[in-house]
Amino acid sequence: MRFEASSRAAAQLRSDCLVLGAFERGELGTSASTIDRAMRGRIRTLLSSGDFSGRAGETLLITDTTGITPPRLLLVGLGPKGQYNRRAWRRSLPAALAALTRTRIRSATFALERPGERELDDFYYGRSVAEISGAALYRINDLKSTRAPRPPALDRIVLPVDQDAVAEVRRGLAAGDAVSQSAALLRNLGNLPANVCTPRYMANQARELERLYRRRVRVRIFDEAGIRRLRMGCLLAVTRGSEEPPRFIVLEYRGGRRGRAPIALVGKGVTFDTGGISLKDPASMDEMKFDMCGAATVLAAIDFAARARLRLNLVGLVPVCENMPDGRAVKPGDIVTSASGQTVEILNTDAEGRLILADALNYARRYEPEAVVDFATLTGACVIALGHHFSGVMGNDDALAQELVQAGARTDDRAWQLPLTEDYAEQLRSNFADMANIAGRDGGAITAAAFLGKFTAQLRWAHMDIAGTAWTSGKDKGASGRPLSLVADFLMRRATA
Repeated sequence: MRFEASSRAAAQLRSDCLVLGAFERGELGTSASTIDRAMRGRIRTLLSSGDFSGRAGETLLITDTTGITPPRLLLVGLGPKGQYNRRAWRRSLPAALAALTRTRIRSATFALERPGERELDDFYYGRSVAEISGAALYRINDLKSTRAPRPPALDRIVLPVDQDAVAEVRRGLAAGDAVSQSAALLRNLGNLPANVCTPRYMANQARELERLYRRRVRVRIFDEAGIRRLRMGCLLAVTRGSEEPPRFIVLEYRGGRRGRAPIALVGKGVTFDTGGISLKDPASMDEMKFDMCGAATVLAAIDFAARARLRLNLVGLVPVCENMPDGRAVKPGDIVTSASGQTVEILNTDAEGRLILADALNYARRYEPEAVVDFATLTGACVIALGHHFSGVMGNDDALAQELVQAGARTDDRAWQLPLTEDYAEQLRSNFADMANIAGRDGGAITAAAFLGKFTAQLRWAHMDIAGTAWTSGKDKGASGRPLSLVADFLMRRATA
C-alpha cells in the first residue's frame, strides 16, 4: 500500500475514486460541501431524494462525477452531525475501505470529514489512516484447500490536507504503515493453529527477524538443555507434560547509542494451553492457540523498531512452550524453584503464564534495563474487569504504567491502570513455599500481577494483561493485532525522549 499526502484540492487529485462523508438529514461537512459545489449541487440532490440516509457505515458508489477529476465517488454515512467525533470517524474509515475492497478500484482520495484538531492532530491523523487501512486490508492466513480469493486491488490512498500539515501527515502515514505491517506479523502468528505455530516455529520466526534486519537485530535461542542450565524451574515445570520442546528466545535490537540501557519487553508464549492437570472447560479451548499473543507482540515490536529504525535499544525475552496434561505434567501441590531461587507452590496448573514470565523477568536483570514491560494473555479475571475494550496495566512504577495508558489513549488502543499494592501480594502466601501461584478469585488479574511483582524488585516494571484485547471471538474470530499500536507509540516516544 502506498500512502500520500497532498495540498492539492480533493476534486483535482487523480485517483480512481473520491471518498466523501455525508451526515444524516442530508447535512454535509466542509469537504463534501466543496465537492458538491464543484458538481453543481448533485450530491445534495441525491441526498434529498432519500436514496442515501447518511446513517453511520452506509455507503453508496456513484459513477457520474461530472465536475471533479476522479471518475467515481464513494459516499460514506457519518451518522448525526452533532455526534460526529474521533470515534465516529474511526468507524467510518473501515466502512469506506470495505466498500472499496468489493470493487477493483486501485487508488482512492480520502476526503472524509476530519474530527477536530484537538481530537486528532496531523501526525495521528496520518498514522490512524495508515493503521486502519492496514487492518481493513489484512486477510487472515487461513489454511483452506480452496483457492484463496483475489486480494483487494486497492494499493494507493491519497489524503488532501492543508499545505502546513503535509509534512506531519506524511510522517504519521509512514509510522502507521510500519505499525500495520508489524501488526500483520502479530496477527499471522496468533491465527496459526497450534500444530503449526509451535515453540520451535516461534524460534524460527525470531531467526527470520535476525535475517531481515541483520545489522540491527541479534537472536539467541535456548533449547530445553539451555533452559535447564539457566535454572528456569518454573518454565520447565509448565512444559513437562508436552512432547513439544520449549524454547527461550532472546532478541536484541540495537538502534540506540552504545551503552544506553535497553527497554526489556517480555512476552508470554504458551502456544497452546489446555490448563494442564487443571484442565480447562472444552468450550472455546480452540482459542487457547492465541495464548502466545504476548510473545507475538514482542516479536512484532522488535520488527517495528527495526522497520522504523527507532533510535533506542531493546531486548525481547520470549519463553515459549505448551501446557499439556500427561503422566509427567506438573500437579497441583507441586513445588518448583524459579530462576531467582524463590520457590512456588503450584495450586493451579492453569495459572501457567505467570510461571514462565517469572523466569523471563528474572533473566531481564542481567541487562540492567531502564524499564521492563511484559505482555500476556494472562487472566480471564481481567476480561471480567475491563471487558474487551481496555487492556489492564499494573506495575511497581506509576509513571511507567501511565506512559502506557497515555500511549493507548493517543492511538485508541486503550488501557486502564489497576492498583497493585502489597495487600494483593499477601494473598499469595503459602504454608509450604515462598509463594503460591494463585490467590483465589477475588482480584484475580491483580494477584496475578502481584505474583510477577515478586520477581521484579529493583526493576522499573509494568505488566499488561491483554487477555481481553488480543483476539476477537465469534464469527470474526482471530487475532486483533492489539496492543502493538500502543507499544509502538510508547517506543517512539521513548526513542525521541
